[in-house]
Amino acid sequence: MSATHSATAHVDAHGAEHATATGLDHRKMLWWAFLGSDCMFFGSLIATYLVYKGRDTVGPTPHTTALGEGILNIPLTSVSAFVLLMSSLAMVLALSGITAGNMRKFRFWILMTAILGSIFVGFQVYEFTEFYQKGLSLGGNLFGATFFTLTGFHGAHVTVGVVWLLSLFFWSFTGRLTQANAINVEICGLYWHFVDIVWIVLFAIIYLIP
Repeated sequence: MSATHSATAHVDAHGAEHATATGLDHRKMLWWAFLGSDCMFFGSLIATYLVYKGRDTVGPTPHTTALGEGILNIPLTSVSAFVLLMSSLAMVLALSGITAGNMRKFRFWILMTAILGSIFVGFQVYEFTEFYQKGLSLGGNLFGATFFTLTGFHGAHVTVGVVWLLSLFFWSFTGRLTQANAINVEICGLYWHFVDIVWIVLFAIIYLIP
């Protein structure tokens, strides 16, 4: 039996060991349950933002209204959204690399995913700082309270993801992250794609819809 067939057999046996009645790995099932609860968490924050949208009596406001000129920088945030979306592509390539046993490819793309995620967080820090200088704060008005809470929690999710990605990158050099336990990278990928999808929703609701 070739080395490739041996590795494949080991991966299959490892997957079967952790399989549930559905045929899916129990860790993946648990993670889907967590992401489902996170959907409800973000759903409640989005609902709160929509309920209070347009009810401010003082500025700044997201878009131009009678209270003043809109504060949102849509071109800048469009660039940061593109960066985050490209990180999802990098994550797919990283998973492809470790699934095929190509650790060099995996390390390159997992590091690229972390770098792109860090750039997105950098954009968000810059945006928050700019908004604060223009008078928007967490306690200033309804928009400030809901905006900083909603996007802040998302930024925290991205930051956790970046730390996770870097942990996988360094873990791969210890020999404990291999093709046989690529499920660890797949689970991280599920989380990363989730935060990307959430940002698409937030970007549309906050930035694109007046």
